[in-house]
Amino acid sequence: MSIVHSDRLGQFQQDNATPHMSRVATKWIHEHSSDFRHFHWPPKSPEANNIEDIRDALLHAVEKRSSPPRTPMDLLTALQDSWCEFPPGYLQTPVESMPRRVAALLCARVGPKRY
Repeated sequence: MSIVHSDRLGQFQQDNATPHMSRVATKWIHEHSSDFRHFHWPPKSPEANNIEDIRDALLHAVEKRSSPPRTPMDLLTALQDSWCEFPPGYLQTPVESMPRRVAALLCARVGPKRY
């Protein structure tokens, strides 16, 4: 986390989806909670979650690489390399969109919202 945050703490957003609340996931979060800030998010709020766009861009970057990863370690290396190749400020756009997304959620109160 030190490459992301100067205080060496990452930020973890938990959307409380059923698969993410398994005993194994909950135990892992508890055991590693000193490594990150944990933000509790309302369940079933994918419209406020911008991680899918970032994940899709990262996976697309991995798929464009000259040789596809063949082992889990190859995949980890490809993901890390692709992450480091994102232009500076790449994450600024999703971060800056959050106030607009939250305002849209507050206006809608229920259900998905188009941005």
